[in-house]
Amino acid sequence: MESVLFDLARADHRYAYEAYEFVCEAVTYTQERLGKFDDGDDLTDGDDEPDRHVGGEELLRGGCELAVREFGLMAPVVFQRWGLTSTDDFGEIVFRLIQAGRLSRSESDDPADFSEVFDLLQFLRDSYEFDASAYAPRAVER
Repeated sequence: MESVLFDLARADHRYAYEAYEFVCEAVTYTQERLGKFDDGDDLTDGDDEPDRHVGGEELLRGGCELAVREFGLMAPVVFQRWGLTSTDDFGEIVFRLIQAGRLSRSESDDPADFSEVFDLLQFLRDSYEFDASAYAPRAVER
């Protein structure tokens, strides 16, 4: 258990420890998905600093994709249990992690980037696709 995340969850009971942990994982997942993860490759944006920044909506969509991959149909339920019921909640956690020094911020980042972007729980529900072919009966060879 990471102490910074534990302290944040203990100081504000609106969000579970797991919500903070998940948002950190969502940042890495989104960076990787967008090719912005620093794995030793040159990701510089011209000033010798790696360009790993992801915007609010990119992070929200990446976080939802990760949640559906990890929790499937239960993603909305898991988010509700953690206190994540809106995109604003996701943003609140991001900026609390920034204040705690766990995430970094660009000059253009703003809490408004997460304000009412979409209906978070509905987006999670709509993002899950059930693949019935994985459960289709197979022909028996004789």
